Amino acid sequence: MQHAIQIGRLAKQTGLSIDAIRFYERKGLLEKPARSEGGFRLFSSRDIANLKFVRKAQELGFSLGEIHALIVLRDQDTQPCQHVQDMLEQKLTVIRQKIEELKTLEGELTAGLRKCRREISKARASHENSCPVLEQIGRADLTERKQK
Repeated sequence: MQHAIQIGRLAKQTGLSIDAIRFYERKGLLEKPARSEGGFRLFSSRDIANLKFVRKAQELGFSLGEIHALIVLRDQDTQPCQHVQDMLEQKLTVIRQKIEELKTLEGELTAGLRKCRREISKARASHENSCPVLEQIGRADLTERKQK
């Protein structure tokens, strides 16, 4: 094996923890490494590349199962592009849905902040001690309880 390295050095080179590397190995994202005479795992430059691939795929939002599928596709002798394209389209659909949900949440929070600011300026004049956002959240909680 060329340039065999132990797990500690592999962790430093990939920016992953030793526990993460062992976890990825258990999940089948890394092949079982060779062992030294002393029983230490010995990793190759291919393992470094695979772990960097895993990290980048996670940054792109892929689950470990999806990453495993990508690794299988990458290592096959067939043309994987159509499968990868399908996975990317599915991932984009999910991301776009999350973006829409976040936009809705942003609108609700912005409206709540406006109410708070308006109430604070009124409260200074009238010395009332209420918060419309807390009242609205409380009403939502009551509504959920009644629906159950």
